[in-house]
Amino acid sequence: MTNLFNDETSSHGNDLQQAWAGVLKRLAPELPTAWFDRFIRPLEPVGLRGGVAHVNVPGRFVMEWVKERYLGTIQSLLSDEIGGHVVIELVLQAQEKKVAPITTVSPIPVATEINSRFQPSERFSFDTFVRGQSNRLAFAGAKAVAAAPGKKYNPLFIYGASGLGKTHLLHSIARDILDVNPKTPLVYVSAQQFAEEFVNALQNGRIDSFRKSQRAVAVWLVDDIQFIAGKDKTQEEIFHTFNYLYSLGKQIVLSSDRPPKDLFLMEERLRSRFESGLVADIQMPDTETRCAILLTKAAQERIELPHTIAMYLAENVPGNIRKLEGALTKLTAQASVEGMQISLDLAQEMVEQYFRAGALAKPGFNQIVDAVGKHFRISSDEIRGISRKAPIVHARHVAVFITREITGDSWKHIGGLFGDRDHTSMMHGYTKISEMMHQDKDLKAAVKMLIRNLDPES
Repeated sequence: MTNLFNDETSSHGNDLQQAWAGVLKRLAPELPTAWFDRFIRPLEPVGLRGGVAHVNVPGRFVMEWVKERYLGTIQSLLSDEIGGHVVIELVLQAQEKKVAPITTVSPIPVATEINSRFQPSERFSFDTFVRGQSNRLAFAGAKAVAAAPGKKYNPLFIYGASGLGKTHLLHSIARDILDVNPKTPLVYVSAQQFAEEFVNALQNGRIDSFRKSQRAVAVWLVDDIQFIAGKDKTQEEIFHTFNYLYSLGKQIVLSSDRPPKDLFLMEERLRSRFESGLVADIQMPDTETRCAILLTKAAQERIELPHTIAMYLAENVPGNIRKLEGALTKLTAQASVEGMQISLDLAQEMVEQYFRAGALAKPGFNQIVDAVGKHFRISSDEIRGISRKAPIVHARHVAVFITREITGDSWKHIGGLFGDRDHTSMMHGYTKISEMMHQDKDLKAAVKMLIRNLDPES
């Protein structure tokens, strides 16, 4: 090793190695052992000239990692050990090219142009996202990520059925981050788009450019990640991109229609990484939240929508938020065509025409209880009653689960349907059936069949 200390360039002596050893000793307890061994221990100080310490680095990936995360800390510690201000210059060592193993993440230099000129939809912001019990955790996680990208909840994994607001939250995160700093390198991409662009890059010899577009970012937002299930090469590329960004502390946000543990055609190593941060679900909103969503939408569109009509639509239009908002659009258009104001009569006519044709009608509580009772050969009255016999309680819990899944009503409302039972007992029944379905395939199949028969669009 060459020591570049000399009397002309340093008044603090020539024991750089001793000072560096002090830095390592102080830094080691602050880092995970794996990080320290991988990124810090390989650094090799080779000399100090004019207040600049030259430190050899074995590869570009290590160099980028150190620059992004700990260069300032190392400089401060080294200055303290030497007794004077020192600036560290990282020097990339020339290495022979080697064939990288499949699990190695290829180093990507910082891009000057990023496929991230993404503009969040004007319709989507945190202010226009209607919060309720069904989405409280997902909303709070998204807000925390937007306020401090890479600092908390990394990765953030949001899941829920289609049309419940996952994309809204991803756009809201991007909007808040770009409002603070419009130059933030940020990518928003659907998993389907990622897969198509990846295949196209492979076919046209542009894989380096593609990787640069996805990895030279501070924030990586991937919507509908479930679409890469079963696509082995795309999963491998997602895996390496995830590892690269995560190792540099970049913010990762993913959305899916199901939790990581239920992505059965996804590699285990990916599922485990998706679960390493905050996993938050968005459930079907209850009637009160659906009503609030309609009123918010009406206010945005400057539509005069009385609360009574909004509540009627929330209770009688089945399906997700997109269908609910579609019903409002239909109602508004119908009123405009007929040259009249929105009224309850007009809303009832529209619902009967478009949402109560055959299977589109949302099943009522009595219909749900009757179907459950018929399946388990227990009378509807017993399910609604107070009996504590195990078979009856089990059927009652299934009825609670299906009522919540189909209607999305609040626990308090469902408790009222079951004879003014406490909302906590309703939550307990729902949770118990949910847990049992993960263990009992026959029960899971039976519950899904009942839901499908009652509400084919669920």
